[in-house]
Amino acid sequence: MFCVTGSEGLDAESLAVVSEFHKLYYDAAEDSGTWNNTYWVGVPTLKCPLDMWIYQEILVRIRPDKIIECGTAQGGSALFLAHICDIIDQGEVITIDIDDIKGRPEHERIEYLFGSSISEEILHMVSNRIQGEDVVMVILDSDHNRDHVLKEMELYSPLVTRGSYLVVEDTNINGNPVLADFGPGPAEAVREFLQHHNEFEVDRNMEKFYMTFSPGGYLRRVR
Repeated sequence: MFCVTGSEGLDAESLAVVSEFHKLYYDAAEDSGTWNNTYWVGVPTLKCPLDMWIYQEILVRIRPDKIIECGTAQGGSALFLAHICDIIDQGEVITIDIDDIKGRPEHERIEYLFGSSISEEILHMVSNRIQGEDVVMVILDSDHNRDHVLKEMELYSPLVTRGSYLVVEDTNINGNPVLADFGPGPAEAVREFLQHHNEFEVDRNMEKFYMTFSPGGYLRRVR
């Protein structure tokens, strides 16, 4: 049984501080600051380092055989995940993007797939790479519109093994607390998904550093 930690345990004043810092940190990217100027061993990595640390903890704990990442960008997060897999001597990263960006890092644990994450072809390719006893983790960070994210969740959630995670990134947009004018996005997709999928629950322990780009988005499969 996981206890509740993170921002849920804060009083209103502390929550306001977290929210204001979150907006300050996030909005600084408009001037090429913070997460728009973050690198993993020299490779651009569009993440909050606090979330990357959480990923490291998850990988060490659950020791996934396959990590499926929807949304590659320049490949920094895929390389980070691959390096953690090196450390624990287990795991491979299958990362998917519609764009074939030149200069992405090469690593023996990374496989790049090109196409839409919700296409039958890509889903078939991913499914064929999973063996029967594999521990599987999924990270969604591609198109952030609600309908696309919800479709990804429906398609990829069956691949997640019990005790592992389906992580929906950027649930902080659409006013949660940033980019208030974005429109329905990942957070709204998560809320709708959880209404029909009690095999997953939000793991607030993964928000223990208070600021995360994925509030309410760390979904642990419990059954």
